[in-house]
Amino acid sequence: MQFVKKVFDFYLNSSIHVALAAVCLSWLTLIEYQIPCDMYVLNFIFFATIMGYNFVKFFGLAQFHHRSLSSWLKFIQIFSMISFLIMGYFATQLQLKTVFYLMVFAVVTFLYAIPFLPKKFYLDKQQNLRNISGLKVHVIALVWSGVTVLVPLINNDRFVDTTVIWAFIQRFVLVLALMLPFEIRDMQFDSIKLATIPQRIGIKNTKIMGVVLVLLFFGLEFFMPEKPMNKLLIQLAITLILIMSILLARKNQGKYYSGFWVESIPILWLLLTLLFG
Repeated sequence: MQFVKKVFDFYLNSSIHVALAAVCLSWLTLIEYQIPCDMYVLNFIFFATIMGYNFVKFFGLAQFHHRSLSSWLKFIQIFSMISFLIMGYFATQLQLKTVFYLMVFAVVTFLYAIPFLPKKFYLDKQQNLRNISGLKVHVIALVWSGVTVLVPLINNDRFVDTTVIWAFIQRFVLVLALMLPFEIRDMQFDSIKLATIPQRIGIKNTKIMGVVLVLLFFGLEFFMPEKPMNKLLIQLAITLILIMSILLARKNQGKYYSGFWVESIPILWLLLTLLFG
């Protein structure tokens, strides 16, 4: 049983779970626009997400919250290097224009982790985008929206029109809402100078904001091309689950509440879509 727990912790700490969530959101984009499953772009996003998240962690700019992780650090580093090589292979299978778009998000991720800002802008001796007051969640939402909406469509020659822009905005709002349980959890770890959303407005108001964001996420659906009723009902179910996950979030939440259960919502969304959509 202890071995199973260690394997599960490795699964979470090595960013496999968050990478699956990114793949699911990207796959949902392909389904939404009736594009056949593009395994090259989905595999690239999977391994790029692992590499991106672990890159941030290993540069010491997103602190590990559990000491037990240290014994697995070398394994995760090796796994990340393997993921980087596989990511490189799948990058060669993408269209050149897709790679150019990806470079923009890669630069944002790099700047999120690497010190580069003048001293007057940074916090706590770390000169990077993550440590600019109040910017963290918006950077993450921007990158996730771009990678999971624009990249799959661009690689499949889908013209970026008004509906795609609305889809991008909707995904941005969704990711912001998904981040709030993490923001509440990390209040006990983040420097007060980061001015995260819960630090600025409190946990209660953060939850109210989260509910508003989720309702906005669902409301934006009516600016999109009309969906079949079954897909709309699935999205309504995801909306209600996300609202509950935000309302139940606590500062001292369970170890797996955000890192597994909240992050599983995109995976559940895709499974329901494949089964009943």
